[in-house]
Amino acid sequence: MDIRIGISGWTYPAWRGTFYPVGLPHRRELEYVSRRLNSLEVNGSFYSLQRPSSYRAWAAAAPEDFVFALKGSRFLSHMKKLAEPHSGLATFFASGLLALGPRLGPILWQLPPTMAYDRERLDGFLRELPRTAEEAAVLARDHDGRLAGDRVLTETEHPAHPLRYALEVRHDSFRTPELAELLREHGVALVMADNPGQWPVLDEHTTDFRYVRLHGHDDLYASGYDEPALAAWAERIRGWVADGDDVYVYCDNDAKVRAPYDAMGLMAQLGVLPAGHDEVG
Repeated sequence: MDIRIGISGWTYPAWRGTFYPVGLPHRRELEYVSRRLNSLEVNGSFYSLQRPSSYRAWAAAAPEDFVFALKGSRFLSHMKKLAEPHSGLATFFASGLLALGPRLGPILWQLPPTMAYDRERLDGFLRELPRTAEEAAVLARDHDGRLAGDRVLTETEHPAHPLRYALEVRHDSFRTPELAELLREHGVALVMADNPGQWPVLDEHTTDFRYVRLHGHDDLYASGYDEPALAAWAERIRGWVADGDDVYVYCDNDAKVRAPYDAMGLMAQLGVLPAGHDEVG
């Protein structure tokens, strides 16, 4: 089974001169991360539509065995609240993410804390999600007018590449057995989001992989995970792998430069090597 451990985002000024060596050019920060971890969760795709040129550059900067998870567009999750998703999904998939090819990992849909559980709306959204890169390329051709010219990519060199999805919920109304049943029906992972009690922490097996986000157990986005805490997560991950699941874990406790060190610490607990480990000096 595959174990992927990384961080959420990588362009943080506070990391420069701490995690990143003094003098490292900003353009080489992703390259630096990708030789020390084996995955990364892209935050920028949540806030705005990226460009095909950006996705190509990210793929070129990382080793072949590196995996990018992507956050789905907040236009769909926070503004449209999953309603009438076809055009928004088409535009998201046309923005260039297919340029990642086989490095494209799960796509995370993070819902706002104000959004309550609505089975019909969630079911309608999940039914629209393409399941292969080829399906995504076909859907992308229905993109809206926000994209044109070299900002559009509606082809893939890896048509059979499977697309995986994960859902992170933040409203207490999602504490219902019906949610897990719905996600199993669609083959979507339910994110286990460790946090200081502000959102539900749901541990449900809904598909063939697990997706974990470590936001900081005691202090949101700030507190680190000590060795006993990492050992406990490592033990849980071993159990999931023993059950046949792939596992993706992303440290999102970036505020005090904890995320990359916690991710590397968890990899050490599990004996997981970084991508391109032969290149690390």
